[in-house]
Amino acid sequence: MKVVYVVAAALINPDGKILLARRPEGKAMAGLWEFPGGKIEPGERPEQALTRELAEELSITVSECDLNPLTFASHTYEKFHLFMPLYSIQKWRGTPLPNEGQQLAWVTPDELHNYPAPAADIPLFDFLVARNRADEDERRSESP
Repeated sequence: MKVVYVVAAALINPDGKILLARRPEGKAMAGLWEFPGGKIEPGERPEQALTRELAEELSITVSECDLNPLTFASHTYEKFHLFMPLYSIQKWRGTPLPNEGQQLAWVTPDELHNYPAPAADIPLFDFLVARNRADEDERRSESP
């Protein structure tokens, strides 16, 4: 089975919201929401691919030193296996623009599951929801 290597970003704004992009009509899995990113080209490191994809898809500039590895997805679809590292990014230059006909939405971690997503993204949504809840629990336990 063919393995497809892609890379994705959880862009997190100062309000703690995460950017999702809706796949446009005419593309595979059209209408589903996913993290921005894309395929890793031959000879390209994942970090290079992600900074390139974010510039192409969203017109934003991200420095590789601002990419924070979070987790990954490894999912078998009918015709291929997808491997996708997910990076969190809290610092970039520019305002994200939908350059490829996609809709964009800033959502809280608890809202992620309100957005239909490809099967490979669901465990990533789960990870971010759990991480957010753990962070909230830690903040509450530190409060006087």
